[in-house]
Amino acid sequence: MKRSLAIVERELRKFIRTPALLVMTLIMPVLNLVVLGNAFGGRLRHLNVAVVDEDGGPAARRVREAIYALQTNGDVIRPILYTNERDAARDVREGAVQGAAILPPDFSRRVYAGEEPRVGLLLDNTDAVVSGTLQGLLSGAVQQAAREAPAPRVVKAVALDPVELFPFVPYMRYMLPGVISLGLFMTVMLGGGMSYLDDKQRGVHEGYLVTPITKLELVFGQNMAGTVKGVVTGVMVAVAGALVAGVYEIFNPLRFLALVLLIVVISFAFMAMMSCLVARMNNPMLPRAMFGVLNTLLYFPSGAIYPVQSLPTWLRWITVVDPFTYAVHGLRVLLLKGAAVQVVLPDVAFLGIFAVAMFAGSVRLFRRTL
Repeated sequence: MKRSLAIVERELRKFIRTPALLVMTLIMPVLNLVVLGNAFGGRLRHLNVAVVDEDGGPAARRVREAIYALQTNGDVIRPILYTNERDAARDVREGAVQGAAILPPDFSRRVYAGEEPRVGLLLDNTDAVVSGTLQGLLSGAVQQAAREAPAPRVVKAVALDPVELFPFVPYMRYMLPGVISLGLFMTVMLGGGMSYLDDKQRGVHEGYLVTPITKLELVFGQNMAGTVKGVVTGVMVAVAGALVAGVYEIFNPLRFLALVLLIVVISFAFMAMMSCLVARMNNPMLPRAMFGVLNTLLYFPSGAIYPVQSLPTWLRWITVVDPFTYAVHGLRVLLLKGAAVQVVLPDVAFLGIFAVAMFAGSVRLFRRTL
C-alpha cells in the first residue's frame, strides 16, 4: 500500500501544480449547466404570429382577443395583423414571423351554425420546437370562438386532476446530475487517461517497474490518484452547480455525505474504465478522439439531458451497460427527489461491479513498453 500511495502522492502533486487544469475541469461543466440549462429549459417567448382576419365577425374577434391575451400573459406570442394570407405566408417562409393564423371569411357563421369551423395555421416546421409550441397555444386560443354555454346538468366527461409530487423542476436543475457526471468524466479523462499516456511516453512506468512495485500496485495507485482528482472536482462542481441551480437540499449533512460517497464510487468506476481503455494505447492523440466518441455514446443516451424512455430499442440496450446511466440516476435521486438513500443502492452496486471489472481489465492489459 505504501508503494501505491507514493504514486498517488506524485500524481496529486502534478495535479496541484497545474491549477489551470483544475479550473477548466470545474468551469466547463458549470458553463454547460448555465448555457444549456437556459437554452434548452427556457420558456419560449416573443414568437411573432401573423393574424389574418378575413371574417371580422364576433367569433373571430374572440379568437383575436384570446391571441392577444397570450401576449399580455408572459409575452409568449406577439400577434401582428395582416390584411391578406399571401403576405402572411411570405413572411412565414422568410422567417419574419414564426406562424400565421388565418380566420376565413365565413368563420363566425360556421361557428354559430355548428358547421365545423376551421382556422388555418401556417407554420415554419423546420423548427419543431417553435411550431409545436405555437400549435398548442393557438389550439387553445381558437376554442374561445364559441360563446360561453351554460354548464350541463349531467357531467359528460371525467376530469383528470394531476398531482405533482415534487416542486417545479427547471431544466437547469434537471441537467445538474448529468453535469456533475460529465465533470467527473472530464477529470478522469484529462487527469487520468492523458496523464497515464504522458507518463508512459516519458518512461515513468519503466522507472516504477525497476523498483519492487508490482503491476497491480502501479495500476491501483494511478486509479486511486485519478479517483481523488475526480472526487475533488465532482464535489466542487456539485456545490457550485447546486448554488447556481438553486438545489439547496444538497447541504443537508446526511444527504451531502451520501452524495460524496456516490461521487467516490462514480469517480473510481470512470477512472477504472479510462485506465482499461488506454492500457494498450501509445499515441497521446487517441484519448482526445476517444473522448468525443465516448461523450456521444455514453453521456447523451444516459438520461442526462433527455429521458431514456424516448430512445429507440437498440439505444436503450446501451443504457443498460452505460455507467453514466446509473451515475445520473443516483445523483438525480439524491439532488432532486429527496428519496431515501437506499434507493441509490442498485446504482452503487452496478457501478461497483463495473469498476472492479474495469480495474481487473486494466491490470490484465498493462504491459511494459521497453
